Amino acid sequence: MTSIVLFTNDLRLADNPALAAAIAAGPVVPLAVDDPREHGAWPLGSAARAWRALSLASLARSLEERGAWLAYRAGDAAEHAAAIARETDARAVHAAAAIEPDRAAWQRRLREALAREGVALVAHAPNLLHEPEALLTQAGRPHTVFTPFFRALVSRVAFAAPLPAPARIAVPAKRPASMPLPEPAGAPPALLDAFAQGEAGALAAADRFFSELVATYEDLRDVPSVEGTSRLSPHLAHGEISVRELARRAERVARESADPRAVFGAQAFLRQLAWREFAYHLLHHVPHTPSRPLKPEFERFWWERDEHVLRAWRQGLTGYPLVDAGLRELAATGWMHNRVRMVVASLLTKDLMQPWADGAVWFWERLVDADLANNTLGWQWVAGCGADAQPFFRVFNPVTQSRRFDPDGAYVRRWVPELARVPSRWIHAPWVAPPHELEAAGVRLGETYPLPLVDHAVARARAIEAFRALRSSM
Repeated sequence: MTSIVLFTNDLRLADNPALAAAIAAGPVVPLAVDDPREHGAWPLGSAARAWRALSLASLARSLEERGAWLAYRAGDAAEHAAAIARETDARAVHAAAAIEPDRAAWQRRLREALAREGVALVAHAPNLLHEPEALLTQAGRPHTVFTPFFRALVSRVAFAAPLPAPARIAVPAKRPASMPLPEPAGAPPALLDAFAQGEAGALAAADRFFSELVATYEDLRDVPSVEGTSRLSPHLAHGEISVRELARRAERVARESADPRAVFGAQAFLRQLAWREFAYHLLHHVPHTPSRPLKPEFERFWWERDEHVLRAWRQGLTGYPLVDAGLRELAATGWMHNRVRMVVASLLTKDLMQPWADGAVWFWERLVDADLANNTLGWQWVAGCGADAQPFFRVFNPVTQSRRFDPDGAYVRRWVPELARVPSRWIHAPWVAPPHELEAAGVRLGETYPLPLVDHAVARARAIEAFRALRSSM
């Protein structure tokens, strides 16, 4: 029996349950549809759309190598899938189950529309280690604290061998019409230099991480100037590699490596995968969190929305070099180092008192690894209004963080070139540098580089008082 495989955020051939089920049933019609209704209130941002376009091209090449092809359409997914089903006499559409609230609603409508055409939509396991519904507390409630969730997850996950990529894919005799694949319009300028898109790029990144970087992961993952992280987040966001494949590799290193540093690194990496899992668990069980805080009392928090401040933050002109470096890295590559993301978010929500949701929207628009679950959890964690939230009294000091994780200023120099000649002693807080040092470095504060938008010590005290007032009003 001919089946359609609808590729959504699972742009890979290996360990793809929907594709494997379709192949087992008979000839396969691989289909990708860019349906503007799929993501509801969270349409893909410009950077993620550009990545997806490049990934679809890679997927199409991989299918051709196996004797298949990719049909691409834009518009109503139900109409296109139903039309292709009629053309090819397909009786089923296989797809990964959607977890995000708007995508899940879209998938339900797709199922109903296809059923009216006599075509079944078969949803398969999403790119997660465990179904969110099946991992609850002993009281039968969703987890809202990471540590017990992590313990429950690792006790239940089976590190089975992922499904291999098919060597050949049978297709029906008639090939449906296809639109030209989308162009990567709006791609960040340095995207192609920073990443290799597609399943091949994902596998190469995973190979490099587990062969060369895992032993230093625990020591270097917080240092933004070096390649100390896996940089696999965009590949996971677009489903170019399965989380099961990564978890199995990490578990094997943790179990078999003779290098204790590699063992610690693999265990730390597994914990990061579990954090991703926790984000999806929360989004599934508390679907309002992309726009509203998990902790309801924060609905009353008095954010100081200021468009001028928000614009300066977006442009990387806050006057805090580490923060500005991160936002400029984001503009250039569509990615930002995770340690820097936390500092950037803390400055916006704690020092500048701007709404966490405004920061989340900006990241969603500009990140190639934009992931609704992770984006939501991360911003609410920093703002203090989500699960396992950062306590209201913990405010990242952007200068201390810069000195600790970028001690020689290499990261700042790369992304804030106007400070490149400032001595390391002063580069983290140029406003305290002696005037002659700044003059020698060609820096004129307020002209070539901005003065800080706020004094961190004053802003921290103000933020703590505001959060304390909120708590006392509960």
